[in-house]
Amino acid sequence: MTNLRWLEWAVKKHFRDKGLRVKIGSIRLGNVVIDGEVEGKGWKMALELKTPRDDVTRGIGQLAEALAYGYNQGAMVTTLRASRKIDSKVFDKLGLVLLGVDSKGVVKQVYPTYSTV
Repeated sequence: MTNLRWLEWAVKKHFRDKGLRVKIGSIRLGNVVIDGEVEGKGWKMALELKTPRDDVTRGIGQLAEALAYGYNQGAMVTTLRASRKIDSKVFDKLGLVLLGVDSKGVVKQVYPTYSTV
């Protein structure tokens, strides 16, 4: 079973290794609460962490609300196995990013994919 703290640790490590500022914690935006944010130079990305048993649809709604509140981008983070079961069409329409964390704690970008294969 996936632990939410483990997902938080993996995401923090991934973005801090890239030199970005990460804040994991409840951030209230109107009627929703997102799980965190990543800040770079001139942009902010909302983060929503979901274990395989969490409601993915609710997470997508929270990210859409975050985009309405001025975030430049939104990313949903879940396990790599669970991320491969999610239909990527909704991420395409809203311009969201889907990140998967493998069993070793490595964060991989599932959607959008930049592979040419």
